[in-house]
Amino acid sequence: MNTEDPLRQEWSALRDRLQARHLLQGEGSSLSLRIPGSDAMWFGLVADEQPQRVPLHTPLPQAAVHRQAYAQRADAGAVAVGGGAFGPCLADFGGAMPQVFDEQARHLGPMHPAAGASPALHGRGNVALVAGRPVCLGTTALRLALNAELFEKCAKAYVLAVAGGGRVRPLPWIVRWVANRRLAKDQQRAAARFQQGLLPEESKGY
Repeated sequence: MNTEDPLRQEWSALRDRLQARHLLQGEGSSLSLRIPGSDAMWFGLVADEQPQRVPLHTPLPQAAVHRQAYAQRADAGAVAVGGGAFGPCLADFGGAMPQVFDEQARHLGPMHPAAGASPALHGRGNVALVAGRPVCLGTTALRLALNAELFEKCAKAYVLAVAGGGRVRPLPWIVRWVANRRLAKDQQRAAARFQQGLLPEESKGY
């Protein structure tokens, strides 16, 4: 078996998991996994039966956000474009969500509004809206799945609270600082592993 085949199969498993949880909704939703030790990724639209192996600098227009995300983030091992029912609603509330939950700060990090059609993923945040659609990152396929699920859960709570006139306060700065530092360390380790041509290790615990 080709050493890249397990990752291709992981793409299909990840696609099925996100679809089952309604987290890859909308026409043109797409998913990719970076292939360690190469300048390529497994990429496919949500309707595809199998992904295709394409260069990270592919000119495919449907892979433009994936290309930009991998170029900006050396730690990114997986990218999903398209979310659930509540993530896109953030476009009506400034296009971003403050860090109001502990787990959100730890694994999703800060969320910044996108500048035009360019994803605001050059920092440490693992989620942004691009043209009103959620773009979610993870160091691995599993981490992406968990991040996508976490983002939708947090977005639902936030959107319902704000839409109902509730007052939402960010976490205290010290809590955000500690959580974001832990996230940054995970990302630094992931980037180093990719540089060595290896898949990142899964992050464990908080």
